[in-house]
Formats: sequence, C-alpha cells, structure tokens
Amino acid sequence: MEMKKRITLELRNRAPEKVTELVLDNCRSSNGEIEGLNESFKELEFLSMANVELTSLARLPTLSKLRKLELSDNIISGGLEVLAEKCPNLTYLNLSGNKIKDLSTVEALQNLKNLKSLDLFNCEITNLEDYRESVFELLHQITYLDGFDQEDNEAPDSEEEEDEEGDEDDDEDEDEAGPPGEYEEDDDEDDGGSDLGEGEEEEEEEVGLSYLMKEEIQDEEDDDDYVEERGDEEEAEGVQGEKRKRDPEDEGEEEDD
Repeated sequence: MEMKKRITLELRNRAPEKVTELVLDNCRSSNGEIEGLNESFKELEFLSMANVELTSLARLPTLSKLRKLELSDNIISGGLEVLAEKCPNLTYLNLSGNKIKDLSTVEALQNLKNLKSLDLFNCEITNLEDYRESVFELLHQITYLDGFDQEDNEAPDSEEEEDEEGDEDDDEDEDEAGPPGEYEEDDDEDDGGSDLGEGEEEEEEEVGLSYLMKEEIQDEEDDDDYVEERGDEEEAEGVQGEKRKRDPEDEGEEEDD
C-alpha cells in the first residue's frame, strides 16, 4: 500500500501532459489499473509496468504516442487485442514472464502494424515446437523476437542506434565541409603541372646542351682572338724596344755630328 500511495502522489504532483517516460515497476495495481495513470499522459512514449500484478489490459488508458511498453513479470494471459486500439503506435512490447500459452493469444497482435520487437521470454508459449518460426510467420511485421531476428542476429540497443545516427550525421557534416570532387580536381591539376614540368626540364636540358656547345665554340673563338691579340701586342712591344734601342744611337750620331 505504501508503494501504491507513493506512485499515486508522484503522478499527481507532475504535469502529465509533459511526461514522455514513466516507470511504475513494482507498484501494485488495483482491478487491472494503477491509480493516477490516465489519458492525460498524451505525450507518453515509454511506459514500464513490470511486476505490478496486472491480470488484464482492459483498463489501460489510451496512449496514442506510446512506442515502448514494458509489461514483464505480470499475470496477463490474454486480451492483447486492446493494444491495437489504445496504443496503435507501439514498436516494442515486452510480455516476458506472463501467462501466455497459445499462438492464438499472440495472433491478436497482428493489428499492431508498427510493432518491430516482441518479447515472450519465460512464457509457456516458448515451449511449443517451432515456436520462433510460428510466431514470425504469424506476425509478419516484427523483426525481433526475444531479442533476435530470424537469422539469430541480436537486436541493437537503443543507445547504439543513437550512436550510429550520430556517426551518420558526422559523416554528412564532413561531406558537406569538403566535397571530395574538389580535392580530386586539385590532384589532377597537380599531376598535369608535374607532367608539364618534366617537359620543361627536358627542354631546359636540350637548351642547356646547345647553349654549352655554343659557349665552347665561343670560347675557342675568343681564345683565337686572344692569341692574335697577344701576338700583336708582342710585336708592338718589339717595335717599341727597337725604337728605344735606336734612339740612343741616333742621339750619339747627332752628337758626333
């Protein structure tokens, strides 16, 4: 009774129209309902009522935005058809540890068109031969049964899904920040420049060789000119020397005269 009163007070003290997640595990229901849980929780997306001694879902309020419903470890044995009417957008339903025995009971979930994951672990129905194959054949819309798909691949956690979405967003941001095409074009331009550079180097080498050959020829001509000039200078010096030798003699002859 104390647990029930505490939960009731919590529900009354909160603005129900703003609540999106509600956990009422281990409280005690009365005649298939929990006092304070009503249709005013119109924004509720996640509701957990594990081990609250629920025997029926007939008095469950209409929660049109509810996506995940935890009902494990209760005493529910049927009446699942009300879920399609009261929680039409359910994607995840946990009925593990209840009194569900027959496939006909699960057949009532066919009208939950958005249902992707269903848990019936620790229910008597799991003892049926070809249990998994039969449920997947009966409920074509579900992807995971008791945490695994038809290929025995484990269902991802909701946190992992959020991380993957975050990684995709980061990848998109990176793509927007720098389109790969621009970088590829730059690389092509660089490659073209390098090819042109090689051609220029070859031309420079050819020009350099011819230029060197011209320089050698010019040097030889310069050397010849230098030799000729040198010879002329020597001849000029010899003439000047002779003139110098002759001048004193001429002076002597003049003195004799």
